[in-house]
Amino acid sequence: MLVQVLDDEKTHTILSLDEFDSLVEKEGPEAIYKLTRLQEMRQNKPQRLSLICILRGSEILAKLDASTRSTLQSNIVNLQRYSTKELMDILNERIILAFRPSAVPEETVDLVSELAYSENGNARFAIELLWRAGKYADADDLATVLPDCVRRATSSIVSGVRKSDLATLSFHERLLLLSIARLFKETQEAVVSLADAERAYVVVCEEFNASPYSHTQLWKYIKNFANLGIIETKVSGAGTRGRSTDISLPRISAGELEKEMEKVLNKVKEDEH
Repeated sequence: MLVQVLDDEKTHTILSLDEFDSLVEKEGPEAIYKLTRLQEMRQNKPQRLSLICILRGSEILAKLDASTRSTLQSNIVNLQRYSTKELMDILNERIILAFRPSAVPEETVDLVSELAYSENGNARFAIELLWRAGKYADADDLATVLPDCVRRATSSIVSGVRKSDLATLSFHERLLLLSIARLFKETQEAVVSLADAERAYVVVCEEFNASPYSHTQLWKYIKNFANLGIIETKVSGAGTRGRSTDISLPRISAGELEKEMEKVLNKVKEDEH
């Protein structure tokens, strides 16, 4: 019917099929075969319909027959994933449409774009993350969407920090994590410096009557946290001793992490008494 209308109008259509992967999964190879063979059913007639199929990866094409694959693979354009800068541009356009002026700080946009970039540059993930973070800010009656709103949103979308990973940590690792959680909760920043985290750790050690460990040992703990996906680290510009390390807490809210660490550490405290 569509092709008949195009013939009657003497016009051409480019049909762009987004999420083509889903079409293959839902309709199966036969429907795709017919779609790509429309012209063969119309001998000696103009080609009225052309296809652009947009898919996440070419692996799904293995489910199609050889002739259909040959047709679809004749012209392939591979698109690179969005960069953090491109994701920020997309987010800022949505922010203009959906939020009051100054409601979303630049550091929050940076955090969302970094998280979305780590998810293969997924713009849809970035937009959903921003939307959920805004909902958390609304629920808490906040004037701005803080980085911790983004962390809470992240843990609601993807599996965040596994409690089994937290359970394997040593006493001083837990002290350091509690310090980091409280520091993020207090500052409401997207990143904190390792130096500030170490100072906060000393305060927490006093609270739990523990002697602080050295910088070298704490750095080993930080690398372990990063390997477990609890935190992320990035070397920034020059600090008092040269280059400094920034810490971000992308996949769990500061409040959740503080609660988990306090629960375990307070139990240790009670057992000692």
